[in-house]
Amino acid sequence: MEALDVLVIVAHPDDAELICGGTLLRCCDAGERTGVLDLTRGEMGSRGTPETRAAEAEEASAILGLAVRRNAGLPDSRLQNTPDARMVVAGFIRELRPRIVVTHWPTSRHPDHRAAADLAYDAAYLAGLKKFDAPGTAFRPFKVVHALSFREDPRKPTFVVDISEQMERKLKAVAAYRSQFEGASQGGEVFPGGNRSLEDQIRAQAARAGSLIRAAYGEPFWTRETVSFPSLGTLPVSSF
Repeated sequence: MEALDVLVIVAHPDDAELICGGTLLRCCDAGERTGVLDLTRGEMGSRGTPETRAAEAEEASAILGLAVRRNAGLPDSRLQNTPDARMVVAGFIRELRPRIVVTHWPTSRHPDHRAAADLAYDAAYLAGLKKFDAPGTAFRPFKVVHALSFREDPRKPTFVVDISEQMERKLKAVAAYRSQFEGASQGGEVFPGGNRSLEDQIRAQAARAGSLIRAAYGEPFWTRETVSFPSLGTLPVSSF
């Protein structure tokens, strides 16, 4: 299989669409190969069934233009960063060979999201060890990126991706999960916003992130590493 440019590793089907669907669309628009690894089937969700959610994920994947979407089959609501789980996820990383891995913020409110963030980071490192007991040939991604969408803690993003041109398609991908979000005002890491619908709440949060880079809509991300820039003369984002 041809290597991926970007692989999003998330706890449940629909998480990728919520936290970075616009960015996946922008990558696809730029000709990059993108994929999603859902760690669980979402079988413990209060709404819908795993089978319904799988069909909705397929529909959303087509909207996002994903090259591949896989499911690790790990236990929903009991996701943990264990040696066995790391071996499973490392195997997928070795198979898909992404340059960039995107995952949850490590202090998300859902315990599965917190576990997924640690699991993705550790598995990305371990996948590069030749003697690590996981399927496939040793491979390590270049970078792990954490999505900050909908976070309420005061963490400043390392960077924000302008998704102004992708916003409507992102919302269409989210809306594909009818069993989860039809008529909803919250979901995943999206807290309710008074009388706003889920769509309006997503728009409000994306508008806030976009304003940080003087764009209509954006998705924020954080990296452990400082991001370099080639020169002062081409720095973007106005100070005034």
